[in-house]
Amino acid sequence: MEKLKSAVPEVLKQEIWKSTPAELPSTCSSLLDFFHHLPQFHQMVKDLTDPAMALCCKDQSAALEAKLKGNECFSKGDYPNALLSYSQALRLAPVDIDDMEKNPVAVLYVNRASALQKVGLLLECLRDCSRALRVSPNYAKAWFRRGKANISLGKFEDAIRDLNISLKAEISSSGKRQIEAELNVALDKNKGMGSSGKKRNQNFSEVPDEPDQVKLRCLFKKTKGRGMFCVDDVSEASLVHKEDPYAAIVLKKCRETHCHFCFNELPADAISCLSCSIPLYCSDQCQLQAGGQKFDRSFTNFKALEGLPDDLQNYISDVVAGNSTPETGHIAEHRHECLGFHWPLILPSEVVLAGRILVKVIEQKKHASVVSNLIRILDLSHNYPQLPPESKLEMHIYSIILVHCLQHFYTTELPISGIMISKLVILLSQIQVNSMAVVRVQAPEVRGPVYEPGNALTSSLEQVKVGQAVYVAGSLFNHSCRPNIHAYFLSRTLYVQATEYILAGSELELSYGPQVGQWDCKDRQQLLEDHYSFTCQCTGCSELNVSDLVINAYRCTKPNCLGVILDSTIARYEKQKLKLLLDAPAVYSSSLHKQIEKLKGANINEVARCIFQSDYKLEPQNCLVCGSYRDLEASCAATSQVDSCCKRLQDAIASNEVPNNILQDALRCTDLLRTILHPFNKRIAEAEDNLAQAFCLVGELQAALDHCKASIQILEKLYDPNHIAIGNELIKLASLQILVGDSAASDSMSRITAIFSRYYGSHADDIYPFLRHLKASQDVDKRVTLYPLKAQ
Repeated sequence: MEKLKSAVPEVLKQEIWKSTPAELPSTCSSLLDFFHHLPQFHQMVKDLTDPAMALCCKDQSAALEAKLKGNECFSKGDYPNALLSYSQALRLAPVDIDDMEKNPVAVLYVNRASALQKVGLLLECLRDCSRALRVSPNYAKAWFRRGKANISLGKFEDAIRDLNISLKAEISSSGKRQIEAELNVALDKNKGMGSSGKKRNQNFSEVPDEPDQVKLRCLFKKTKGRGMFCVDDVSEASLVHKEDPYAAIVLKKCRETHCHFCFNELPADAISCLSCSIPLYCSDQCQLQAGGQKFDRSFTNFKALEGLPDDLQNYISDVVAGNSTPETGHIAEHRHECLGFHWPLILPSEVVLAGRILVKVIEQKKHASVVSNLIRILDLSHNYPQLPPESKLEMHIYSIILVHCLQHFYTTELPISGIMISKLVILLSQIQVNSMAVVRVQAPEVRGPVYEPGNALTSSLEQVKVGQAVYVAGSLFNHSCRPNIHAYFLSRTLYVQATEYILAGSELELSYGPQVGQWDCKDRQQLLEDHYSFTCQCTGCSELNVSDLVINAYRCTKPNCLGVILDSTIARYEKQKLKLLLDAPAVYSSSLHKQIEKLKGANINEVARCIFQSDYKLEPQNCLVCGSYRDLEASCAATSQVDSCCKRLQDAIASNEVPNNILQDALRCTDLLRTILHPFNKRIAEAEDNLAQAFCLVGELQAALDHCKASIQILEKLYDPNHIAIGNELIKLASLQILVGDSAASDSMSRITAIFSRYYGSHADDIYPFLRHLKASQDVDKRVTLYPLKAQ
């Protein structure tokens, strides 16, 4: 990319840097003409499209090498590494092998099944045996291994069927004796089970049924453009919207850990694409939905299985078919990328996502002209005029590269022209503004009940970005720093839930980033301007609120005064809000009076009483209640000395070992912070949270509980009391209360249940699995702590 950028003539760069959407066809045509005569450009396209350069091709010799390494590890009893080697071999092994009697892929699946069984992953073992049989239905060893797995799982009737089929397919006398021995075990255990040994129902619903979604209408609002409005009143905790993405891609950092289709974590028996070696999937269904091929081999083609009773023939058909669904209509998401250097490994995620969107438009053939309808199909906003010059140039270059690469796959279906390139530039700009990060909650490992305080779980919960997706309707919800809806993801599906009662005709707004209580107004505004090119005018940014006043404020030097002292930067943003309030037209004087009275009742009066005086001018470094002066330069210097102490404590917590000297230093530093920062400053809440975790680790549970309460008391000043951030903190509190036997734990759990239901409905336990363990711990006499979260 850098070589191509530096090769562009300065005059052309200037044109592109200054270009508007109307000028894009011209600038794109000029750059296209220049690149057509540039050898470096053609070399890059060749690298991305030449099959000889392909990084994702299957490789039989490499697969064999990985298999042998797996065999060596297995023979030494190193089953985890054997598992890894067999998985690598399966990624590389071609499936179109003529040896139908004993396909190498089937052998690898059975080998991995054996390793999975050795490490106790029986369900995964069972799935791999079934996959082996879809490749080679008469593979005796696969039926035998499946039979043993079903015995271990208590599915004795299935085990008997598996072993009878294995016995029929096996040709060696020693093999038959081994199978007969296992078959006798299965028969004896099934006889002992009696009627309770019936086949278990394996059809589990992944998510519970949800109520009907709310009726929505897309309307234009003068200050914010299009947005989504509710037609009727919306109850709190109602499901507002549910949508699958138009196109999606797993992020580069998660390519080896998460499914490339649903973005869930990969299991030990992850499977790869049947035609290339890069994408990994958590299940056969995800592989199919991503557009993967499907094994379609009938067991009747194999003489070894002829003559079996009808019930066993039907059983074989069921096993070979698996639970895969019929053709889903999904387009192969990555097939066009498997030409040369694998595109997602080389190109930015936004560019690959643009390619997938364009491919979907072509494949669906909804319109005759791809060029004229590409942007209209999505019909999303973009921020091209506000982009930095370098970003405009990069979008031009990537669009030209992308359309040339795709033409190798689609030839005449995809014309190359300045107009086509300009559409892709706008598409990239749309993706930048409208694509959503698909997140997963990285929950702490739950090891079961913890009876010793020193073994308490203290790791923090994080939200991890695992994918990027474009949701056509979901992108129309506008932003607010005080949202009334909440977005979350199950698999790749977007769910939007109402977090409060919303009147009919009101706009539904979600948060694009930090909210009120998380960051101050200054930082929120900067992020939204940088990423989305707009100035937020939501109530959180245009009206005075306690959170923005206190979150980074200093305390008054006068004892017992709760007034805030602001630095000059924060004061400037709060002045703008105050000006809007006080400069309201006289006609609105009545509503202005009501607004001021409302603000006074919202605890602003106790921290910033002076701002309601008609002649008051908000000044930095002076208390907004009593006017006392504070030297902020000296205060900043004092707090900066605390940072290194806080960092040492955080490092100690991460290592699960907190020396007493570090803990005592942290206590002293927190006391120092209280003398400098406002009592509701978020840094104090974070310091209290760290102390709570540290005391929990050293076994001083009452001290941990006290510091946890102190942190929550501050955060409740910054957030709505029913905000999810408070719910996260209450989990800490409840877990400590349960551990020390505090009867108040039941009240905390009631609040947690209400808050999480408000934000996630019936999916709360699916998104936060440790909630189940916390709830269950209330019903046992032994005490357990699950102290997983960190102040947000």
